[in-house]
Amino acid sequence: MHGYIKRTLTEHLLKSINHFPVTAILGPRQCGKSTLAKKLSNNFKDFLYLDLESIRDINKLNDPEFFFEINNEKIIFLDEIQKKPDLFSVMRSIVDRYNRKIKIIILGSASPAMIKQSSESLAGRIAYHYLTPFTITELNNTKNYSIKNHWLKGGFPESYLADDDSISLQWRNNFILTFLERDIPQLGFNLSSIVIRRFLTMCAHSSAQLLNRSKLGESLDLSHNTIRRYIEIFENTFILRTLMPYFTNIKKRMVKSPKIYFRDTGLLHSLLGITDFNDLLGHPIYGQSWESFAIEMILSELKDWTGYYYRTSHGTEIDLILEKGIKKIAIEFKSSTSPSVSKGFYIALEDLKIDKGWVICPINEWYPLNNNIAVSGINEFINFINK
Repeated sequence: MHGYIKRTLTEHLLKSINHFPVTAILGPRQCGKSTLAKKLSNNFKDFLYLDLESIRDINKLNDPEFFFEINNEKIIFLDEIQKKPDLFSVMRSIVDRYNRKIKIIILGSASPAMIKQSSESLAGRIAYHYLTPFTITELNNTKNYSIKNHWLKGGFPESYLADDDSISLQWRNNFILTFLERDIPQLGFNLSSIVIRRFLTMCAHSSAQLLNRSKLGESLDLSHNTIRRYIEIFENTFILRTLMPYFTNIKKRMVKSPKIYFRDTGLLHSLLGITDFNDLLGHPIYGQSWESFAIEMILSELKDWTGYYYRTSHGTEIDLILEKGIKKIAIEFKSSTSPSVSKGFYIALEDLKIDKGWVICPINEWYPLNNNIAVSGINEFINFINK
């Protein structure tokens, strides 16, 4: 039996609930949104929780205006809001009628771009928050935490907390099947589950590499526009992440394609048939998998920073540039615990006038490699930046 693992989003959510009439918690299915919401409900004396996948709860909203009116003094939780996008216009009317005193917390498994009517209906009345599967910051102080276990299984609670690797793998395989055969169609997309599984598997092989839409299209016999649409769908359902190139005024030929990443390495490994850590160690995806894991952990925690990559046509490269205002941080990812730094990384630091760089690898400490470069584990790097 595992105890509750506190989510770093908790305090931000409580603050939003105090200041906004509507608070949205968005993230992939089964990443812990419902558990977090039920934990949040302990802070309120009077609340209602509706699961919009339940016929019984949906029936309570047959007359949504009446429902909100008779419950306007309660904290209302609406889970799986993407099932009822028509509620957004009603919520706007209710929020304005009660002078924003009403408090509604909505949970969804798709981004605002996919929940039609949400952004325009509640503009200025809603605060969006994004919950990911477990991050390294959330797990680092838990009993028997192992970064290798986290990296292998990913951060979805049911996968990470499974008693052994085989149960974790079975959960992830079931998740992928349900996601492709049920969740995608329920979002209004009439796509072949066989084709989109092949598409996702090809994306898994390409994680942490440049997105080549033409190559994907040729392999799957799909048009460039269809590939673009698939990428958007999986970005907006929090399965994939694209990282845009960093552009600057220096006179060098820049690579302009985005890079693509699987956001959860547990799902990545399932699609590639990787069952345990020895499989991962011997797989060609090993280095790309580490980069995918590390980038997701960093970007999930350092939400105030924007991530890019930098690459020239001559091979000068920075895996991740974090930018906040005038601050820039350059990062190279290495799956070795005794890393060295490529010449291209030093050239890129000079190109962009970045004084210090970091190498992130699977260790639990940090140390200077030289005057310009520090080597660090993920959690140690995040703690250093957050100081």
